[in-house]
Amino acid sequence: MRFERKCLAFLLGVTLTIIPACLNVDEDVQGTPSSGAFQKGGDDRTGEYEAVEGWWKPAPDHVGPWTWGQVSGVAVDNPDRIIVAVWGDRDSEGREREGSTNYLVVVDRNGNIIENWSHWDSIFNRPHQVYISPYDPERHVWVVERGGRGINMQILKFTNDGSELVMRLVDPNHPTTRAEARATPNPGPYTYGDPAVLAFLPDGSFYLGDGYWNSRIVKYGADGDYLMEWGELGSGPGQFDLVHGLAIDRNRRVYVGDRTNNRIQIFTEDGELIEEWPDISDPVGIWADENDAIWVISARLNRLLKYNLDGELQYHVGTFGGTRGGFPGGLSRPHQLDVDEDGNLYIASWDGGWMSKFIPKPGADQAKLIGEGLVLPD
Repeated sequence: MRFERKCLAFLLGVTLTIIPACLNVDEDVQGTPSSGAFQKGGDDRTGEYEAVEGWWKPAPDHVGPWTWGQVSGVAVDNPDRIIVAVWGDRDSEGREREGSTNYLVVVDRNGNIIENWSHWDSIFNRPHQVYISPYDPERHVWVVERGGRGINMQILKFTNDGSELVMRLVDPNHPTTRAEARATPNPGPYTYGDPAVLAFLPDGSFYLGDGYWNSRIVKYGADGDYLMEWGELGSGPGQFDLVHGLAIDRNRRVYVGDRTNNRIQIFTEDGELIEEWPDISDPVGIWADENDAIWVISARLNRLLKYNLDGELQYHVGTFGGTRGGFPGGLSRPHQLDVDEDGNLYIASWDGGWMSKFIPKPGADQAKLIGEGLVLPD
């Protein structure tokens, strides 16, 4: 009996000697950190970016209850000229101001408003997204206008400075309700049903995602002439339910955000279905970057999702930041993004009524940063 007790005591002693030595790999018995460098705290809310606090500012006429409406789109001309599409002016209850303005504004690198395209207020109501084709040496500005309140659904192309409207694709007799649009299975090439998004090719031709009511992709030539289309309402292969997101990769494959079906569908540039990436929640935007990453904006998740060209999820960044306020870098139904030549990231938060600017952190992991938009060779 005494021998058994001595053996037990010996074994306990050895065990208690070994355990602290094992614990000391990361910290000692008292919880003192090891010599390895690390940072305490933090929640990685903006990933490898830092949000620029206070970058998005009120317009000069935002007095009393008035502030920005839904901030829907962004296109970067250069780091000192960022073009932002907004749904006019609203109060805290979401009511639009009579005689609303501030539909298309241009800000500098510090977020100061340097241009207001108020001379075009008569043709804006819900400017949905804004673009500059990377293949256009004149840097024209394109706006997808969803219409309403007597304004037509239309595609608008302006000179870079906004002084002239050089192209307007519109059918003034377009449907005015979703039910009316979906009762017309074969709309005309310019008879839009709440259009949404654009993507461009090197020869100047472009695709339109049309959109909320019409479930189709339309391809136009550089002069706006109709070339072809594909798609119909449904959830089967090649069908769409709310087209909201377009991008073209290095292999000239066309990525379509099939929003209500929670998937990305990929086609040849002539509309032949290649494959589907399922189970992607609320994909409202797609960005093919120079590093061959495909970034998807998930509005419902308030995050950006990085995929490789095979559709494998690599990384995600972003988190909910409230609806009217929140914290710097918080997202609120993100809607469109763009990246400038310095690597700064801009994200429009539709629900939040703000535009966010993010700059890469010093020493940031380049694989977790969004590259500039992919530019295809001629």
